[in-house]
Amino acid sequence: MAPALLLVPAALASFILAFGTGVEFVCFTSLQPLLGGAQKLGPDTRQEWLTALQDPGILAALARDLGLLLLFVGQHSLMAAEPVKTWMTQHFGVLQRSLYVACTALALQPLLMAIVVMRYWEPVPEGPVLWEAQSEPWVTWIPLLCFVVHIIAWLLIFSILLVFDYPELMGLKQVYYHVLGLGEPLALKSPRALRLFEHLRHPVCVELLTVLWAVPSLGLDRILLAVLLTLYLGLAHGLDQQDLRYLRAQLQRKLQLLAGPNDGDAE
Repeated sequence: MAPALLLVPAALASFILAFGTGVEFVCFTSLQPLLGGAQKLGPDTRQEWLTALQDPGILAALARDLGLLLLFVGQHSLMAAEPVKTWMTQHFGVLQRSLYVACTALALQPLLMAIVVMRYWEPVPEGPVLWEAQSEPWVTWIPLLCFVVHIIAWLLIFSILLVFDYPELMGLKQVYYHVLGLGEPLALKSPRALRLFEHLRHPVCVELLTVLWAVPSLGLDRILLAVLLTLYLGLAHGLDQQDLRYLRAQLQRKLQLLAGPNDGDAE
């Protein structure tokens, strides 16, 4: 049991890193575009689209941002591939999910590649914008409306994480089950749950895309971020009605558990 207990600190360290990165990700995707008014420029100081796309400085910033996004997408996709997961399970055992979560946090976060996307992301304030509120009352109401939309989206994201068993997503449950000799948590999932996992690349696809697009000002760097992540999340997002019915049933079950004791369990 002693060697197994050594896995617990590793899983907890991965969870703490991922949690901290999640907080920074909320700031990067929501607070920065909603409250980062210091970088806003007037329309007279912005370049036109054709001029901006020929500006070496803007192109260099966009190329750097694209490289950061491709680093994250490459890590996230490569480590989710079945052969890589099998290799990691063979070499790291029950820590496979924790290692995946930690590497994802590092790809977003600098420790090794840490806060890479968020810390080294380069805004392009002098470039053109796809849309921007510039006059009253829109300059007041549009950011406020976006703020409300972001609050709703993040609340939905947190509720969905409850449905998807947050400790298991973070790799904690796998280590906990291993230490107690309970086996692999995924092996105890119903066929409906396993079917859902095969169809879903990310459990908060729609809500995350709402956060990326519902911003008061959408400049070149944010367009690049929103478009690339939209393509990445959407291409392998294949839910059907059976998956949605299962998700609805699981959400109702979690809400009943949070509300108090109930008479029966929902599957």
